[in-house]
Amino acid sequence: MSHGADPVKSIFYALGANFSIAIAKLAAAIFTGSGAMMAESIHSFADCSNQVLLLIGIRRAKQPPSPDYPLGFGKAIYFWSFIVALILFSMGGLYSMYEGIHKLQHPEPISAPLVAIVVLVFAVLAEGASLLGCMREVNKVRGDRSIIRWFKETRQSDLLVIFGEDSAALLGLSFALLAVIMTWITGNPMWDALGSVAIGVLLILVAIFIGIEVKALLIGQGVEPRTRTKMLAFLEERAEIEKVFNLLTLQMGNDVVVAIKAKMTNQESPEKMIHAINGCEAAFKETFPETMWLFFEPDIED
Repeated sequence: MSHGADPVKSIFYALGANFSIAIAKLAAAIFTGSGAMMAESIHSFADCSNQVLLLIGIRRAKQPPSPDYPLGFGKAIYFWSFIVALILFSMGGLYSMYEGIHKLQHPEPISAPLVAIVVLVFAVLAEGASLLGCMREVNKVRGDRSIIRWFKETRQSDLLVIFGEDSAALLGLSFALLAVIMTWITGNPMWDALGSVAIGVLLILVAIFIGIEVKALLIGQGVEPRTRTKMLAFLEERAEIEKVFNLLTLQMGNDVVVAIKAKMTNQESPEKMIHAINGCEAAFKETFPETMWLFFEPDIED
């Protein structure tokens, strides 16, 4: 599923960037009284907890199969990714909107706006570096697909969540920076409050998009469309197979379950057909190493 990509590396990039940013933004929010800055600090701390949850999910997904879980724990990463989307929605989005609405109802001037601006510029640079590291991993697997198409087709929820978080963080920081600058120029704290509301709306939208994609994985998606096309082409080119009736796949985290129903070319004896199937299975797993379980059903009709 993710040949060449290392989501753990992206998670650690994001965790290091977000923790340093969160501390800087919290200090600046307390010092300046900026609502947008406080919303951004909560967002960064929420992101830190999200990345820890993703690391837990990756570790749990690597547990070996058991009698109660014969197909393994690969889908655990989808559960933790969905929890991250919920946290992003609640702790990030809803709190930011609450903070903004509160500031609209009870405006408070920002003290030392230059401090807030310096911290936000630092945060933009740090978050930009984190997103750049994430994009390097994304580009290893997306090929010639657009970012939007990759986002919709990827089965790698951990990388998807980090990409969504980093993108939302960079946009949110831009909103906060614009809000603080406009408040400083105009002297009107309404801009700071509106910046907080905008950050909240952004985080809620990103959380919803992530949640929709992860929900599909939790329900049970097959491999990416282009991978399925390659698998089908591989089977149709095998000399042992006369016709492929059906190919079913199920993504289980980094592992894949594959079920094949096909008509074999050599049916002279059960032994020869079994040897042909075994050879085809071995070649299939070598070509698609993410295949953990492979079920092959020979038949003469669909």
